[in-house]
Parts: sequence; C-alpha cells; structure tokens
Amino acid sequence: MTVVTDYEIEIRPVDARLDAPVVQRWLAHPKSAFWGMQELGVDEVAEYLAEVSTHPHQDSWLGTVDGAPAFLAETYDPANVLLVGLHDAQPGDLGMHVLVAPADGHARHGLTDAVFAAVMRWCLDELGAERVVVEPDVRNSAIALKNARAGFRVLGEIDVPEGEHVKRANLSVCTSADFAASALGSLPRHERLG
Repeated sequence: MTVVTDYEIEIRPVDARLDAPVVQRWLAHPKSAFWGMQELGVDEVAEYLAEVSTHPHQDSWLGTVDGAPAFLAETYDPANVLLVGLHDAQPGDLGMHVLVAPADGHARHGLTDAVFAAVMRWCLDELGAERVVVEPDVRNSAIALKNARAGFRVLGEIDVPEGEHVKRANLSVCTSADFAASALGSLPRHERLG
C-alpha cells in the first residue's frame, strides 16, 4: 500500500512547562492507555517531561504537524535506561517511544504513517542511531502493525519493569537499511528536523 503525505512536520526539544498541558490531554485519552499515564495531572506531566528531558541518557521531543502540536517522541540509550540487562545493546542503539495525538473528531489520512516516518528519520539521520529499539506492550496490536510497516523486526518477548508494574513487551529493532526498505521508509520527506 502506498501512502502519499503532504504534512509539514517539525521536531523540537520538549519545553516541559509549555508542552505539559497538551501532552497531558493526549496521555489522558483512552487511546493512550498503553502509556499508563492517564491519571496524571498537568503538573505531574510537566515533572515527567522535565525528568526525561534533563536525564543524561534520555530526551523528549515535541512534534508539530502543519504548525500544530501533534506528537511526543522520546529517545533513550537502552544500554543505560529501561532495557539494562534485558537487551544486548550494541553501539549505536537508540530506544524510541512515540505518542501521536488522538484525533480530535476528524481523522487525517496518513498522519500516523507520516509522523512515524519523521520520527524514524529523526532517530536515524539527526540523532545518528545505527538501530532504533522499541519495546511495545505485546497487547498493542496497532503499534505492532506500525512497527512492521517501518521495518522493525521482533527479537522476542521480554518483561520490562515500569514502576510498580511489569510490561510484557515485544523487543524489536530497526536498522537504517530495514527502514529504507519499508513501506514507511519510502514515504516522501515533508519534515523539517532540528
């Protein structure tokens, strides 16, 4: 399936206080349940974003589509954060999470594909990742399909500690070549990165 997109996408570092209200609305939405943050208030989201943004091995990014906030991306070093002892991290591995804003009543055709492609290019081209690593919940079939369209290969299931809970996750990786050969890797570039 070919998807042509005309979205203008920009990615910038998160401003925890400025971006917390919009990110909190996204996290509170039922479609964001796999993030496990639906109950957080704006101040708690601001604290979370600040913690990620100031951590030496993590970063938070806010993405806009056609000038409006539309997604949150997080990147992390899996050798030092989240996957320590769970993943045989290689030099150049970069962990990634992405949250696309829930549709506000009218779905935009191809938006999530365009966002996911832009985030992958950001990780590979701008941040210099050799491989992008993800660990989505095994029950999240929507992200499993999106990951497959981006060229991710599932390495296996792992248990990832998340606070007081443990998430059963599909540990998956995607190289630059995997992404370039994928359906999302073939999408035209309409993003301005940096």
